[in-house]
Amino acid sequence: MRTAIIGGGVAGLAAAYELEKARAAGAAIEYTLYEATPRLGGVVASEIVDGAVLERGPDSFLSEKPAAAELCRELGLGSELLGSNDADRKTCIVVRNRLIPLPDGLMFLVPTKLIPTALTPLFSPMTKARMALELLHPPRPSNDEDESVASLVERHFGAEAVDRLADPLLSGIYGGDAAQLSARTVLPRLVEMEAEFGSLTRGMLAAHRKMRAAAAHGNGRPANQRPGPRSIFTTLRGGLQQMVDALAARIDPAAARLSAPVNSLSKSTGGWSVRAGGETKLYHSVIAATPAWAAAALLSGVDAELAEELGAIPYSSSITVNLIYNEANLGPLPEGFGFLVPASEGRAMLACTFVHRKFLGRTPRGKAVLRAFLGGMKNEALLDKSDAALIAAVRQELGEILSRTGLARGIEPEFAQVSRWRRAMAQYAVGHRQRQQRIAERVARLDGLRLAGNAYDGIGVSDCIRLGRQAARELMAAGQTAQA
Repeated sequence: MRTAIIGGGVAGLAAAYELEKARAAGAAIEYTLYEATPRLGGVVASEIVDGAVLERGPDSFLSEKPAAAELCRELGLGSELLGSNDADRKTCIVVRNRLIPLPDGLMFLVPTKLIPTALTPLFSPMTKARMALELLHPPRPSNDEDESVASLVERHFGAEAVDRLADPLLSGIYGGDAAQLSARTVLPRLVEMEAEFGSLTRGMLAAHRKMRAAAAHGNGRPANQRPGPRSIFTTLRGGLQQMVDALAARIDPAAARLSAPVNSLSKSTGGWSVRAGGETKLYHSVIAATPAWAAAALLSGVDAELAEELGAIPYSSSITVNLIYNEANLGPLPEGFGFLVPASEGRAMLACTFVHRKFLGRTPRGKAVLRAFLGGMKNEALLDKSDAALIAAVRQELGEILSRTGLARGIEPEFAQVSRWRRAMAQYAVGHRQRQQRIAERVARLDGLRLAGNAYDGIGVSDCIRLGRQAARELMAAGQTAQA
């Protein structure tokens, strides 16, 4: 079986690794990994500067999604896995230059504790009253209709909860707009809770009771065998680049073609023709591990309807700005991991992470690393700004928001780094689930084609790894069936 993998990001690398494992075990498999840029890893990119680990793209993966941690252990990186410092986890929302902590008992977007919600200055009295009355919300009959996250949250908690809670939280994850994101895809548990309980608060409290009961009984395990609490995020001590490097070292060096954009893709009775670098090769199967918009361009001559569906998946761009400071000059930062900035604040920044607090042991003693996020669906124009202009904007906004630190006096960072990721973050817009069904139906008609990446069934690092490995396994299984 000969397979072409188009795209050398995490999904494509995971697919190549899976094929290489089978080849090394004796399977009759050949593969080529085509990557348009000079490096593998896509948006996963990190480096160490003066002893500090700096992530240019994602800095971690969700611990509850096992695919990334499992792969790291397979690659011999298990001892390098590092959980987030959840003992100091606290997130603030910027409201008129004030940092207001999210109230205790807030479970994602749902308040579950009366007193902290009543006392927080994050919400107006009217919104607090709306949150209290939400307990009386009647069940909503389940149907196939989708709606935006903003619509769902506003129906339950009001417009202010969208502005100060849903939008900043989701822009930090998706770089998107709560008014566009699909509730059924992004927040499926809340949609299910609404159908069963009506009130999201009552639904979340019921779920929390089940979790506590399961934890109390240790899921049937003796007390001395019960695992401790798991950190929310997991990363690698030397940066996620460690995983990329380990994957690249495991695949056949002759199979990876860098700076080799695929110019065309066509389907015939003999298989799939892939043209890249002036050369055309024939393969039995293809894994398109590119962004959906790039896959659409390649597949337009193969299946116009599939290409149209893929091209309709929206994407946002993002910018990260890493700043290293001397803590003695910086002064004390507020508690927690950092803060989120609602779009209504009219700022360039979407969020800022205090990296040296989120993951301990990756920053030298006496240094602080601040990582700002910019761009998103509402501010794509920032991508055209110079590095100097972006750094200046971040420093000014940090000085205004963190006014009790040396940032307000304009202290210079010891190091500054800007990374741009154009059209990198897929947006699960209203109707995404139905679109995915239509895409799956079209793909099923094309023997030997699989899609992988963040546009389909999860945007995180673990999701991309899972989908890449799954695509490779499915094609190998189909190949064995055909030979039988």
